[in-house]
Amino acid sequence: MAIAYRQQVDDDTEFAIWKIEEDADELYSQLRLDEQEQAHYEGLKVGKRNLHWLGTRVLLRKMLQTNEYIDCKVDSHGKPYLVNLPYHISLSHSFDYAAVMIGKEPVGIDIEQVKEKVERIAHKFMRKEELAFIGGADKIQQLYACWCAKEAVYKCFGQKEVSFADNILLEPFNFEGHGWIKAHLLKDETSIKYDVGYLQYQDYMIGYVKG
Repeated sequence: MAIAYRQQVDDDTEFAIWKIEEDADELYSQLRLDEQEQAHYEGLKVGKRNLHWLGTRVLLRKMLQTNEYIDCKVDSHGKPYLVNLPYHISLSHSFDYAAVMIGKEPVGIDIEQVKEKVERIAHKFMRKEELAFIGGADKIQQLYACWCAKEAVYKCFGQKEVSFADNILLEPFNFEGHGWIKAHLLKDETSIKYDVGYLQYQDYMIGYVKG
């Protein structure tokens, strides 16, 4: 297992993806867990879910360059956070890859394997106005860029009950394999604008954002 791609977003923010090639025992041997984390790990089903949980935490250790115990908890909204370190984090995974983003401000990252099926569910996370600017030979990739952008914003905002279609709005963009999408989160009295990065890596799409 090794870092497959790493990007410095700015002086205080970076993300990386890691190809998971080890088995669970090998990944587990690289971690230090407390009793609560140990119980959570043992409760996971054997398979990809198990490897994803281990993979994101091994990658987090590599990025923080430490062999010490990392107190990583999850808040009531499901957002991971570091108890004793001055960084915000976001974790993601898809099939053979784990992704981690770290920054001094809130961050969000999402990685997804690009598949044709996204077209069938596009209406569930895209508004009609957004679907209107999607099309052409790269339609599937564009839809995944939109999905990953909205997921990254959702994770960065860090609160439940946010609708991708109703609360996270995207402006038209030209898909080029990597670039930026302007997003606007609108919910109740909250109004936040984001510049969301997207990157196609082999047959995966990555969305990333800082608050």
